[in-house]
Amino acid sequence: MSKIKTFYQCQACGYTSPKWLGKCPDCGVWNSLVEERQEAKALKSFGKSEPQPLSSITGGNEKRTSTGIKELDRVLGGGVVSGSVILVGGDPGIGKSTLLIQAISRLAEKYGKVLYVSGEESPEQIKLRAERLSINSNSIILLSETTLESVIDVASSMKPWAMVIDSIQTVYTQELVSAPGSVGQVRECAAKLMFFAKKSAIPVFLVGHVTKEGAIAGPRVLEHIVDTVLYFEGDRGHSYRILRTVKNRFGSTNEIGVFEMTDSGLAEIENPSELFLSERPLNVPGSTVVASLEGTRPLMVEVQALVSPTTFGMPRRTSIGVDFNRVNLLIAVLEKRAGLHLGGMDIFINIVGGLKIVEPAVDLGITTTIASSLREIPIDPKTFVFGEVGLSGEIRAVAQAEARIKEAAKIGFKRAVMSKTNAERLKNSFGLEIIGVKDIEDALEAALS
Repeated sequence: MSKIKTFYQCQACGYTSPKWLGKCPDCGVWNSLVEERQEAKALKSFGKSEPQPLSSITGGNEKRTSTGIKELDRVLGGGVVSGSVILVGGDPGIGKSTLLIQAISRLAEKYGKVLYVSGEESPEQIKLRAERLSINSNSIILLSETTLESVIDVASSMKPWAMVIDSIQTVYTQELVSAPGSVGQVRECAAKLMFFAKKSAIPVFLVGHVTKEGAIAGPRVLEHIVDTVLYFEGDRGHSYRILRTVKNRFGSTNEIGVFEMTDSGLAEIENPSELFLSERPLNVPGSTVVASLEGTRPLMVEVQALVSPTTFGMPRRTSIGVDFNRVNLLIAVLEKRAGLHLGGMDIFINIVGGLKIVEPAVDLGITTTIASSLREIPIDPKTFVFGEVGLSGEIRAVAQAEARIKEAAKIGFKRAVMSKTNAERLKNSFGLEIIGVKDIEDALEAALS
């Protein structure tokens, strides 16, 4: 009889301890250690490989297959790679299962059978969703199973073109005695599915639950095992959904795909800039359009600000869609370098459409919007801005200025305010009036004139 080992494992970071602790010494989370048992077994070998020089290895061009959804292909780097493992995470009800069943329906039409393994929903529930999406295919095979060994046996005998596991937290392996969703189960199941995908060249899509902090539940090693990690973002109050690439071994990261949730499923938004600016108020103080960049895609987004005298002793600072600490830094720059009196003002910043902008090019948009709201001076609706603001009040250059200007010209903008360095390096202005500014005072004068 093999000996069963008992230990306590943190469900947040995977730290193990021989006894229970109230607080994890590694990540600092309270009440996260759970008792787990594991039977000691000899490790299996997955075959030996011989060392070879790099010059003797052929290939390198991974064959990609289109899913039929352009926005999904964009975030995957051009399509699905054979044998890849793709993890899709997001809040409950945001549309993970809807997106995958739409994708596999198109894959099934072109390439053959696709296996959809559900550990949370019955086949009848999946059928109801498919009917709502007008999907009815004999090539989509539904399997309601949570035992990993049974899933791999079915997939090995059926040999589908692709496989979906919904979700990885509900699947368990019989080699471990811990509960499904625990650190050991999630890590072991993901590793076995990865070995299966590489051996059989079958792409595997994994649906992952997220915690209340927004990270994928389970150990961080889950994201290290898979080839691609996609996050579904969006506010339930908005119909727009952002699919963002966090990790991709076969393409670039930080690419985004934009969708709209409709009654008939997720619809692609091929020109999101026009959509985000469609309801923009014109000639209203506190509204500025910024040319942002998400991966390789330029986006025109609206930044709104509301500046009003505070009625309390401590003024409020609130930001939605942009880093709170960055906003406080820019407010300090406006007070020190531009002479604006904001110490007694409540300031609220919002990125319209539920977007989250993390790049520094939005700095100039935030500062001009705050100044516009404070002075009650509207910014010309045909003017847009972009640039990074330094602590000395200087306006710094940002990457891919021409791509931003080209996107703005396509929508109908006529005037651009940017860093003087960016303006001097431009090779094509695309018919726009280009204004280069060197500091925050010049920027405010150009934007509010």
